[in-house]
Formats: sequence, C-alpha cells, structure tokens
Amino acid sequence: MASLLSPRAPLWCCPFRPFFLLTALHGIVVMAVWLAWLSGWMPLPDMPGGPFVWHAHEMLFGFAAASIAGFLLTALTEFTGSAALPPRPVQRLVWLWLGGRVAYLLSGSVGIAWAAALDMGFMLSLAAHSFGPLWRAPERRHMSFFYALVALTGAHLGFYISLLLGHEALPWLRLSIGLLMILVIVALSRISMALFNEVMGKYGGLTADYVARPPRRNLALFTIGLSAVATFAQAGPGVSGWLACAAAAAILNLLNDWHVGRALWQRWVLIPYLLYWCMALGYGVIGVGHLSEQPWQSAGEHLLLVAALGLAILVVMSIAGRVHAGHALDGRLWLPAAVLLLLLAAISRAGASLPFLPLATWGLSPLTLAAVLWIGAWLLYAAYAWRVLTGPRPDLGQACDERMPLPSD
Repeated sequence: MASLLSPRAPLWCCPFRPFFLLTALHGIVVMAVWLAWLSGWMPLPDMPGGPFVWHAHEMLFGFAAASIAGFLLTALTEFTGSAALPPRPVQRLVWLWLGGRVAYLLSGSVGIAWAAALDMGFMLSLAAHSFGPLWRAPERRHMSFFYALVALTGAHLGFYISLLLGHEALPWLRLSIGLLMILVIVALSRISMALFNEVMGKYGGLTADYVARPPRRNLALFTIGLSAVATFAQAGPGVSGWLACAAAAAILNLLNDWHVGRALWQRWVLIPYLLYWCMALGYGVIGVGHLSEQPWQSAGEHLLLVAALGLAILVVMSIAGRVHAGHALDGRLWLPAAVLLLLLAAISRAGASLPFLPLATWGLSPLTLAAVLWIGAWLLYAAYAWRVLTGPRPDLGQACDERMPLPSD
C-alpha cells in the first residue's frame, strides 16, 4: 500500500489511473453499504437530508465525480496538447475527494460544513486545473466541458447551501442528473469521432464513419437543459412531462448519427448506442409518468443513472483506461458481461416503480437485486483493470500518451 501511495508509483503517472480505480471501488463499497442498510444488516449514521439523499449524492458527486475528474484531466492532454497534471496535484485532488466522502458520512456528528468545504474544494480545484488548458486551446473548441463543470459545481453548491439552511436538497440533485446527461453527450460527441472511428479502424477492421452532427447534439442538449430546469423549478406535470418527452425525442434523433452499418455491432460502438437508448427511455418514462400523473420519476432517473451514466463511465474507462496506460483494448467477455449486469440492474431498479414491468427477482426485492447486479458489474471492471491502472506501461509511452505500437502488433 505504501508503494501505491508514493508519487513515483505508476498509479500516479496519469490522473485517470487513481480516479478510475476510485470510481469502481466507490461504486462497489457505497452500494454494498446501501444494500446492507436496505436489508437491515447495518445502520447508517444520522446525516442531514437522511440516507436516501446521501445515497443519491454519493452516486452523483462521489462515483460520477471521480470518473469526471479522471476523464477530464486526461482528455485535456489529448484535446489541448497540454502536459499531464503532475502526481502531487492529483494526490491533493484525491484527498479532497476522499475527505468529502468521509465527512459526509460523519456529518451527523461533525456537521455538514466539513463535507461542503471538501467537496466544493475538489470541484473548484478540478475546474481551476481545467480552465487554463481549455481556454488556451485553439478556438477554445472544448470550453463546453468547463461550462458543464461550472454548472455542476453550482448545483453542488446549491445542494450544500440547502442542507446547511435545513431546506429540501433533493431538487439540486435532480438538476445535477440533467447536467450529467449533458456532460455525457458533450463528452461522447468529442471522443467518438476522434476515438471510435480510430478504434474501428485499428481494432475492428471496419469503417464506422461516425459523425456527431452539431444541430442534433445541440437540440438534445437544449431540451435536456430545459427538462432539468423544469424539474428543479417543479414546473408542474404538464410542462415537466412534455419537456422530458421532448428530451427523449431529441436523444432518439441523435441515434440517427450512430446508424453506421455493420460497425454498429462492434462493442465499442454498440455500448454508446445502447446508453443513448437508455437515456431516451429514461426521459420517456419520466415524461409519460408526469403526463399520466404516475410516480415514475424515480424509475426514469435510475434508467438515466444506472444504465446511461453507468454505461458511459464503463465504456470511457474501458477505452481511455487502457489506451492511455499503454495497453491494447480488451476483447475479453468480461466487458459485455458488465454491460449486461448494468442493464439488468437498471431494469430491476426501474421495475420497483413500474407496476407493468414484471420481473423475475429470484426471491430478492427489485432494489436488492439491482444493487447486487450493480456491484457485480463494477467488481468485474475492478478485477480486470486493477493491474492496468496500478502497474507500469508495457510500451515505451510516457504519462498519458496513447499506446505506442509494440513489435508484436
């Protein structure tokens, strides 16, 4: 363990390594704790907002935020040509993130201000490290990442202010779900053309010819943003329902860019395609639920988070987490198995709120089954990614370089 913490250890040679590892471990541990609490096996300490708010917050600003940090700090070097963040600043970000997780768990005893200070320090530091390279890049083409990060930081601040004042904080988390969906689309539109087409040529032997068309993308971003604001403002079932349906339609329209023929069935294209379907279904369930005055908000949100966000994080970490560590892409069956587990987890969790969706849960509650499936997916990733993320590069590349060709290629 001491050797892993040394700044000279391979774990710290690129920011994605510790943060991708923490993403998976956090997804396992926090969901296991949540499952133990749901099953009555262990209590959770008193916390402002209660256990359900803590669970939602940890999935958004623990699990998802760690993956965002790993992706963004690594993508900066590729998108802008800037140098990789050195180990010491990365370690400071990791300690801020870890401190926020512990402080929130102990907030019933020490107060929520410690968690707020550490989490906001993490988000603001991440934004500060991102701004310079993005701003100095030619034509500032990737500033949308910074704007999305600032919006997410603002929502996080609103969440903590609400807790500090004793107000309802859940609307801020629901707003954050929409902002995360925006960030997923922004990220995929950037990396897909540069990465997926290259992946298809190098590793799939196919020509995907994928193009992310700005009008379709911007329409999807706009409608998701309107839906998020309407939900946050509690605009009423009519407005919220139709805007969620509009977001679903705009996302389905995005799928037209992905109809690239036979290449669509290659895993590195199919997984993002499936996550867009899950995103559209999530907004569709939310919209129809509002319009029919059915309590389906939670079901739709879990389709967005467990399926769409989970698949987005999994595919990005499975590609960037290997290519930028000097490894070839992994063609083994664990990745499709993890994808299937995430999809089944999302269906099981949504089924807890959708009476028309009968499920075989093998004697478990839908919530328990969903948690077990989620844990299984991230255990698979952690098991197969551990040596890649903590070990030395097998090629001659440095830091965050893409994989260098080996003589055996």
